Amino acid sequence: MPVSTQTRSGEPPAALRHDWTREELRALFALPLPELIFRAQAVHRQYFDPREVQISTLLSIKTGGCPEDCAYCPQSAHYDTGVEAAKPMDVAVALTAARAARAAGASRFCMGAAWRSPKDRDLDAVCDMVAGVRELGMESCVTLGMLTPAQAARLKSAGLDYYNHNLDTSPEFYGDIITTRTYRDRLETLAHVRDAGIKLCCGGIIGMGEDLEDRVGLIEMLATLPVHPESVPVNMLVQVAGTPLAGTRRLDPIDFVRMIAVARIAMPASMVRLSAGRQEMSDETQALCFLAGANSIFSGDKLLTTANPEHERDMLLFDRLGLVAMPL
Repeated sequence: MPVSTQTRSGEPPAALRHDWTREELRALFALPLPELIFRAQAVHRQYFDPREVQISTLLSIKTGGCPEDCAYCPQSAHYDTGVEAAKPMDVAVALTAARAARAAGASRFCMGAAWRSPKDRDLDAVCDMVAGVRELGMESCVTLGMLTPAQAARLKSAGLDYYNHNLDTSPEFYGDIITTRTYRDRLETLAHVRDAGIKLCCGGIIGMGEDLEDRVGLIEMLATLPVHPESVPVNMLVQVAGTPLAGTRRLDPIDFVRMIAVARIAMPASMVRLSAGRQEMSDETQALCFLAGANSIFSGDKLLTTANPEHERDMLLFDRLGLVAMPL
């Protein structure tokens, strides 16, 4: 998605900032909701058509058996969630799913594998999938865990557009959620991806029991990177029985809307992706998220292993709100 070089009024958009402080971000979170959404929508319109929402599809190409202990994840081998470890998907099966997603209006196809980090031989099939998705004229994104510089370079050569590797939460709260991989590990993979010339898809999850300061801390980490992630997924925790976070206090939907709005203001040229958790959101909550600057959703009845609204429901909501799918 090309970023506009001028506002809809013909003026150049506000300059991107990489010096956000926690104090400034706290102040944004504290604004009355109408004021916060007004500011976020004003920024959003400087860079994007406010009617357009990118439709993305996410496919699990290797499910279950992950050695990481992420407390939110049903694919972790540490927890009994009913998700069985499976072999990697065949290239032909993945590309059939990509063609179906394109026919349904998706312009971005994302593929996720439950690995701590891929083996070099694993990349053979992944690179073929990436090349096939690109041949369909779609944006390609993969999430495979930690990467070496050589692996990132190989994915770039295959034509990969985006690599997803979320920070998940603030540095301070991270250790309460994951112990098998450090925050530094995640930042190093982001650097390898960026050095290879691949765009970053990097965001986090809220509703895991973190406090406001942790949400501030996550936005600060993302918005002070040397280059903002071109894609910022904002996920609401999907509670899965068997994971440590099952039974966590439910998130106030307005707090989720605030997270979307602050992400939009702090990273105005990024795609802000309304990601996991939509199955449990009302249409009204999703409408507020779009008003606050979200401009991408994942369409399809499943996100890796958890439920997601059906495509028909999303299209009905788009019709009600006057939104349109972002073109290929």
